[in-house]
Amino acid sequence: MTQRFMTSTHPPRILFLYGSLRERSYSRLLAEEAARIIADFGAEVRFFHPHDLPIYDKIQESHPKVQELRALSQWSEGQVWSSPEMHGNITGVLKNQIDWIPLTIGAVRPTQGRTLALLQVSGGSQSFNALNTMRILGRWMRMFTIPNQSSVAKAYQEFEEDGPMKDSPYRDRVIDVMEEMYKFTLLLRDQVEYLTDRYSERKARETQS
Repeated sequence: MTQRFMTSTHPPRILFLYGSLRERSYSRLLAEEAARIIADFGAEVRFFHPHDLPIYDKIQESHPKVQELRALSQWSEGQVWSSPEMHGNITGVLKNQIDWIPLTIGAVRPTQGRTLALLQVSGGSQSFNALNTMRILGRWMRMFTIPNQSSVAKAYQEFEEDGPMKDSPYRDRVIDVMEEMYKFTLLLRDQVEYLTDRYSERKARETQS
């Protein structure tokens, strides 16, 4: 079978999720810095703000914030998740957002084949626990998680009072991650249907028909 590859011309669509509701949220500040960087590369970026998102399973999925999150997930061609590390893991705020994004909506898998980049902030020394958890979640959501990632230690020292990151090796790493994310999204977004076409699923469809 010959696979015809198409080439999209619109800017890569990148959705940002962050894991804190604090007024000065370092995971949000890091996500905003990363968004500015990848936008400079040429991406279109959007944010989901998790304020007022109900706890998963507490209410019906028809809630406006749930519908907003799911629509943004379907709009995206890649996602960036940014979480603080809390008790050695991601925060409930971020996990709640991921829980509300289902593996399937009818016959559509809303995250399958999308690229994913991971960012973490820590209040103390550098750690990778939240990154490791997000990488597991990304695999479970059938996303292409890029190899590079960023962990910012003592995040309270790394941002200007008005929000942007200070020039530092940490910021250089964020640029590296966003550059890689941009490239991987360009390479993969038009090949998703081909790359995620599985024998077992084709066999199941043939059995049902």
